[in-house]
Amino acid sequence: MRNGIKTLLILALVLAAAPACRKSPDRVVLGDERFDTYLPLLEGKRVAILSNQSGIVGDVVDGEPLRREVNDETIDEPFLPHGSERLGPHLIDVLLDKGVNVVALFSPEHGFRGLADAGELVGDSRDAKTGVPVISLFKGGKVEIPQEVLDSFDILVTDLQDVGLRYYTYYITLQDAMAICAENGKRVVVLDRPNPNGFLVEGDILEDRYFSSIGSIPVPTAHGMTLGELALMMNGEGWLRDGLKCDLEVVPCLNYTHRTLYSLILPPSPNLKTMRSVFLYSSMCYFAGTIVTEGRGTAFPFEVYGHPDMTGQPFSFTPRSIPGATRPRFMDRECHGKDLRSLPLDTLLARGSDFRYVIDAYQNLNIGDAFFGINDLGDHFELLTGTRRVREAIEAADPSVSPAALSAQIKAGWKEEVEAFRSLREKYLIYSD
Repeated sequence: MRNGIKTLLILALVLAAAPACRKSPDRVVLGDERFDTYLPLLEGKRVAILSNQSGIVGDVVDGEPLRREVNDETIDEPFLPHGSERLGPHLIDVLLDKGVNVVALFSPEHGFRGLADAGELVGDSRDAKTGVPVISLFKGGKVEIPQEVLDSFDILVTDLQDVGLRYYTYYITLQDAMAICAENGKRVVVLDRPNPNGFLVEGDILEDRYFSSIGSIPVPTAHGMTLGELALMMNGEGWLRDGLKCDLEVVPCLNYTHRTLYSLILPPSPNLKTMRSVFLYSSMCYFAGTIVTEGRGTAFPFEVYGHPDMTGQPFSFTPRSIPGATRPRFMDRECHGKDLRSLPLDTLLARGSDFRYVIDAYQNLNIGDAFFGINDLGDHFELLTGTRRVREAIEAADPSVSPAALSAQIKAGWKEEVEAFRSLREKYLIYSD
């Protein structure tokens, strides 16, 4: 009897502790795999696809859909190269094989194959494999679709891997495309994908005066939403041009929550090469608004930072002209700075969107406002942060305040507006937090 009671007590303790254990979820099923849900919508329709290299149906590698979460062993594994024979078929190939009438392809920043530099203008072309015309929607300004192309399709199907940050431009392309479709009576279907930074809701809300081609809606730097959820929000909140409303359908993922540490298989853009860079991007992209390099032109962009004049640094690197970064800052010059490739995964996740790296470089160079490239970058730092508040806090701080402490002070300043955004966000969420 005593042994039986003891066994029951042990079992009770195990069950009580179970929720704290990290349990591998069922495999995430992507929206583009859910043919039974969306193929009926495409039957008898002329279809255009907005996608890029990320549109691998089911994220299939070596014939098997991806099924693993990020951990300290996988965070630095390089993504597969574009065009790898290990990758499964692209959405266009699958839809054509299923008899869907695909008449046009649209591409966002970096082009349909995802190889162009940040901000590089990409011309129109034809897909080499299928012969379907490819129309670039990233041309440095307002998205425009030629009338003859608009007249050629009925439904726009979107399959893009986003990374959940306000300055990542794929959602802006979708926002403009949704407005055009609304004006012309076209339906939009978003095949949803996980947000690898879905656990993160942080940053100042973008102020109206800083709306630009790298930020077009009033959300925090990290909004914690998938592209499908964000599309619902842009539509529901009247954030399409002129308050237009789009005929929108989102095909959700299955077995996904915003806490799922979903591992990508391909670079979502040329300079995000590992999951470490994806997690660091919410902190490191701010360097684009300074005179410091975030490692473009190396094998580890967004995982290091430096400048030729930084002193007392144990790490050095030299940016080179490489695909995806053909003209990197400080090309062929040795830069001194910090290497973040040894930070444990738990540390990265806990820090979230963090200014300590920018502050560290600012304090080291000690050149005041020139750090933000006032003569040639203008207010680019504000376009990224969404506000003037961050620069002012960095410049006004006592140099004796540590980068970590100052970053914490800055982050405390956005608490109330982020909570208000969370409340607004709730009515558009498909997945739990």
